[in-house]
Amino acid sequence: MKAARALLRWSQEDLAAASSVSLPTIKRLEAETGPIGGRASTAQALRKALEDAGVEFIAENGGGAGVRLREPRGGQDVG
Repeated sequence: MKAARALLRWSQEDLAAASSVSLPTIKRLEAETGPIGGRASTAQALRKALEDAGVEFIAENGGGAGVRLREPRGGQDVG
């Protein structure tokens, strides 16, 4: 979750606003090690907010799970 926030340059407050998950809950979840605990609905809200903002979650492929930004859609030519 921290890595996804970093890609977006979001603070914990930004994620709380986008996901409707309380700031104390986000702080608690980020302080834990390992997979996100808590309620499944909380994890779903956090994931949806991050994905809606352009984060793509990468499944573990031998090198570990991760995140990246989705490629922009539309094939815009910048130059």
